[in-house]
Amino acid sequence: MGSAFDEMNGFGEGIRAPYSQVAEWLGTQHLGALEEKRIEAETLFRRHGITFAVYGDSETTERLIPFDIVPRIISAAEWRRLSAGIEQRVRALNAFMHDVYHRQEILRAKRIPEDLVIQNSAFVPEMIGVDPVLGVYSHIIGIDLVRTGEGEFYVLEDNTRTPSGVSYMLENRETMMHMFPDLFALNRVAPVETYPDNLLKTLISVAPRNLDREPVIALLTPGLYNSAYFEHSFLADQMGIELVEGQDLVVLDGVLNMKTTQGLQRIDVLYRRIDDDFLDPLTFNSDSVLGVPGLFDVYRSGRVTIVNAPGGGIADDKAIYSYIPEIIDFYLGESPLIGNVPTRNCRKQDDLKYVLEHLPELVVKEVHGSGGYGMLVGPASTKEQIEIFRKKLVQNPANYIAQPTLALSTCPSFVEQGIAPRHVDLRPFVLSGDRIRLVPGGLTRVALKKGSLVVNSSQGGGTKDTWVLQD
Repeated sequence: MGSAFDEMNGFGEGIRAPYSQVAEWLGTQHLGALEEKRIEAETLFRRHGITFAVYGDSETTERLIPFDIVPRIISAAEWRRLSAGIEQRVRALNAFMHDVYHRQEILRAKRIPEDLVIQNSAFVPEMIGVDPVLGVYSHIIGIDLVRTGEGEFYVLEDNTRTPSGVSYMLENRETMMHMFPDLFALNRVAPVETYPDNLLKTLISVAPRNLDREPVIALLTPGLYNSAYFEHSFLADQMGIELVEGQDLVVLDGVLNMKTTQGLQRIDVLYRRIDDDFLDPLTFNSDSVLGVPGLFDVYRSGRVTIVNAPGGGIADDKAIYSYIPEIIDFYLGESPLIGNVPTRNCRKQDDLKYVLEHLPELVVKEVHGSGGYGMLVGPASTKEQIEIFRKKLVQNPANYIAQPTLALSTCPSFVEQGIAPRHVDLRPFVLSGDRIRLVPGGLTRVALKKGSLVVNSSQGGGTKDTWVLQD
């Protein structure tokens, strides 16, 4: 792993232009005053109920995601390049999903191994032949970006199922504007607060065709004990739509209905925040009590739109990830504007051999893993941990991919020792419906532990406000 690019200082050649005002401001701040602001931010987050739960945690209390008060800044020129690459990727991902559930031309052309798709647990055969409105499968996509030691951005992974974190992006901005209005006055920061309106416009645009009224939209949550419940209730409130659980819905006469005090009300668009398996016990997991019996038949008939569509997980499977450049070329006839991190598929004998020989140097991930779980960070692991993972690889190589240990860029962060660099990534949120909508910025996640490369909140990471500067 080489030396990291620093978002504020580059490779040590001096303060980068986007950070000039913030660097000057930081130089005038006392650590005691910054600590008071950090405590104030924590108080605001707790008052607003911005918490998350960690599955399997022995503690039953909700946690606050640590918030770092030093913003991450992206120049207007950088954002233009990123947004073009992100939009390109989203178009290709939706084209891929439409193809694999219809003509499967990319498989017949042998650009992707057939078994990698058809035998993939994320592939939903029930979706074959289903035509979502406007041909859009993933309406809300989170693209995880990292900047490496070269100073270039790369896509680390795609999130096409039920990406989370947008509420933290919005609350981070509101908190920063409340605490540091003087700092905003010095910088022309592009707004992010239009996201809920853009999300609502996107949901309305994919409602079933030929409605003679405004579509009725609801957000389906697993319930209060889900780790992202705050986000579910926050977004429903911001959009002015109903927040529902499976028990609040019923299929009757071929349509999806919501139970209300005035009787049943038809639902036209269901923004679901539960996994495919739990959507409909009659079609998927028969033990599910989170979904709605008969929902998938209503969806397949075109009488309700499910956002994101079932089966979208095939596009963010980590084994498929390494084929994204092929996917972009196949459907768009273009080269990727943002590259992939070099990736080895352990299902390939040559790749497996290389990975087994270089485990201490690599990051190895489960193809269906998330949240920082099910992965090995070679340089940060003990010999015992590496050997345990080696056995897993040998037993089930197709379940893993491997990537080099990246020198993720760092960003000045306020930690116990004062201002110090910590590794970051970036998750912009992309909306796809009648058109692609992308708010400037996204959620910057920061690994607050010194030297750590794992930014996930479940693994001790925090978040920052992300500023895209306007020209």
